[in-house]
Amino acid sequence: METTETDDWKKTACIICSLNCGLDIKTDGKRITKIRGDKSHPISQGYICEKSQRMDFYQNGADRIDSPKRRKPDGNYENIDWDTAIREIAEKFTAIKQRHGGDSILYYGGGSQGNHLGGTYADSTIKALGIAYRSNALAQEKTGEGWVQGKMAGAPVHGDFEHCEVAVFLGKNPWQSHGFARTRATLRDIQNDPNRAMIVIDPRRTETAKMANYHLAVKPGTDAWCLTALSAILVQEKLVASAWLAQHTTGYEAVEAAMKKIHIARYATVCGVEESLLRSAARRIASANSVAMIEDLGVQMNVHSTLNSYLNRLVWLLTGNYAKTGANNAFVPLLNLSNSSRSASKIPGNAKSAAPRKWTHSPVTNSKVIMGLIPCNVIPDEILTQHPKRFRAMFIESANPVHSLADSQRMRQALRALECSVVIDVAMTETARQADYVLPASSQFEKAEATFFNLEFPRNGFQLRHPHLAPRPGTLAEAEIHARLLEAMGELNGANYTFLRAAARMGYTAFGLAFAWKSMRDKKVARYAPVVLYRTLGPSLPAHLDPAASLWGICQLYVRAQPAAATGAGFGGPALLGGNRLFDAILQSPSGVIFAVSKYSDSWDAVKLPDHKINLNIKEMLDELVTIDNKLPPHRPNYPFILSAGERRSETSQTSIRNPEWMKKGSFGVLRIHPQDAATLGCAEGDWIQLCTPRGTAQAPIELTDELQPGHVSLPNGHGLDYTRADGTLDRRGVSLNELTNTTDRDPFAGTPWHKYVPVRLERLTPA
Repeated sequence: METTETDDWKKTACIICSLNCGLDIKTDGKRITKIRGDKSHPISQGYICEKSQRMDFYQNGADRIDSPKRRKPDGNYENIDWDTAIREIAEKFTAIKQRHGGDSILYYGGGSQGNHLGGTYADSTIKALGIAYRSNALAQEKTGEGWVQGKMAGAPVHGDFEHCEVAVFLGKNPWQSHGFARTRATLRDIQNDPNRAMIVIDPRRTETAKMANYHLAVKPGTDAWCLTALSAILVQEKLVASAWLAQHTTGYEAVEAAMKKIHIARYATVCGVEESLLRSAARRIASANSVAMIEDLGVQMNVHSTLNSYLNRLVWLLTGNYAKTGANNAFVPLLNLSNSSRSASKIPGNAKSAAPRKWTHSPVTNSKVIMGLIPCNVIPDEILTQHPKRFRAMFIESANPVHSLADSQRMRQALRALECSVVIDVAMTETARQADYVLPASSQFEKAEATFFNLEFPRNGFQLRHPHLAPRPGTLAEAEIHARLLEAMGELNGANYTFLRAAARMGYTAFGLAFAWKSMRDKKVARYAPVVLYRTLGPSLPAHLDPAASLWGICQLYVRAQPAAATGAGFGGPALLGGNRLFDAILQSPSGVIFAVSKYSDSWDAVKLPDHKINLNIKEMLDELVTIDNKLPPHRPNYPFILSAGERRSETSQTSIRNPEWMKKGSFGVLRIHPQDAATLGCAEGDWIQLCTPRGTAQAPIELTDELQPGHVSLPNGHGLDYTRADGTLDRRGVSLNELTNTTDRDPFAGTPWHKYVPVRLERLTPA
């Protein structure tokens, strides 16, 4: 591995958001010194935003850890060696499994925006411990949408914003949050084309809303009324694609009956958008040749979040905007994250019995399990109880639930109530400070890494990022950590590896045949395939790429599951050979490779319902719609303002960037407030204010803006981290939002939190 500066730029990716745009970087052996966009990246094509310049603040954070740590009785930590840490963790988790069963252990995390390879190896630890329940950040955001798309089509979709005539952004500000390739360039293209249009549904006049032709500035928490009104206009004005609906969908009659009962003018009043503007926007959608629509956290972390996801889909389905250029299409993932636990067991030759048991509800609160995940908001309730099925232990990987989940106070209490907790992370996070053991991982620039947020259509790409800096002494890649844990538990040893190691030296085809043969005769090879691949195929891979071994199995699965898309990308033919070619292409393409090329008509094949028809009639959602007028967003007189907790701004970042010095201008944790509200409170720009919610208090300086509606305030995401500087001093800047939020404020269907609708009282602080 090179550890000195060269004239060559090195290929990697940004880790701030899910797009993971390709980067060229230079290093001096320890630091990332220069960053630019990678023009060779098949998806981002050289595009980057300003946030990509923060990578070295992650790489060289002062609170990175370089030794396993064990919590002492007094709450402090002591450094221990790796052998001791692995042995004690294996013993304690095995004992908990024996006493209470594997379903008493909760696995949380598995990778943040850029590090998903570790999660493929965690699958083996999950199986070894018999872990039945999992959760991660997707359960805070996407499970309502996942439940809806499962009921309607069974396939995830992505908007073709590059080619659409009309782009609709629901609770999303892509100028800051991105969400599709080359976002800002695409937004400018739409804005500058008189034949195209942009519609934004958002309470705030965001950067994207300022570019839009139609800004539907809904009152906070009323998106469901706005979306219902749009669908009702389409139905009542006979703007729906009737012939298309008859050919490609079922259940329209039920939707039509429901929408004919909607009093559009009243719904316009509730959501605060002029009826004429709603009708103009609906007619523009109906008249367009193509419409792409995307929803995000503004509605997914809000009142009626699951219903919003359903109503979103009705808008573009009623107008026939699926499976065509410029519309919404079913992308082909390399690995389906909503099914990754089960998929990892199906590498060629694996026994069907290797798949874990499927659970539909959480053990204590009986909350719905969606996409294999329990709702984040119920985790403390699943621990802080005397229920015999409560969680007794947690395994947390590349995640920081104490900071990122609702009610940090209760989350800390829950972690300390566990019999054992383990955190794998690069830094001493807020969650790590509550754990019994902390295991230091190598950074994303010190090991082979990748993301499975591969969402593009019709050409989808994947990048294996090579390491460009030497691992910090004392740290290990997650693949090695999980391999050591399984070996310490007695699940794997040399007998499981020897034959396959020899086969690996003979090439991928010989290895594939040997793996299929061995896994049929050795159940542990089948059960723990990722770790077995790491220990056997890994050493034969190019230098420092051994953690990429699990990708060989994923490539085999992908080519078998998606032969048309794989063939379109040049990886067709016999499945083993196609998978091998894809794996080799990934290893040899540091900027990334196109692994899927689809036709727009392929989106129909992705619909998993009878006759590949989309189901419009989700009874639970139409029943909810009947009662919506009795479920206006809650108003609490003692908390008259609504706080959006987690606005994305130029001065926000992903929380793995813990060192606050990345922010060169502006202030941390500024509360945005309408001038009218500030005047009522007797406040001026820059004054400090106290926020009080039912769960906590915080203080912040204010910024006056008419982008927000009166009564609506916002705080940025990603601030309020407890960062320990090199000299040992603690630096907290901004507000830790989840000291203010409440686990009980959540969607009744999916359990997703209402972080964008937090009742709050504001009090002017007397100047010192």
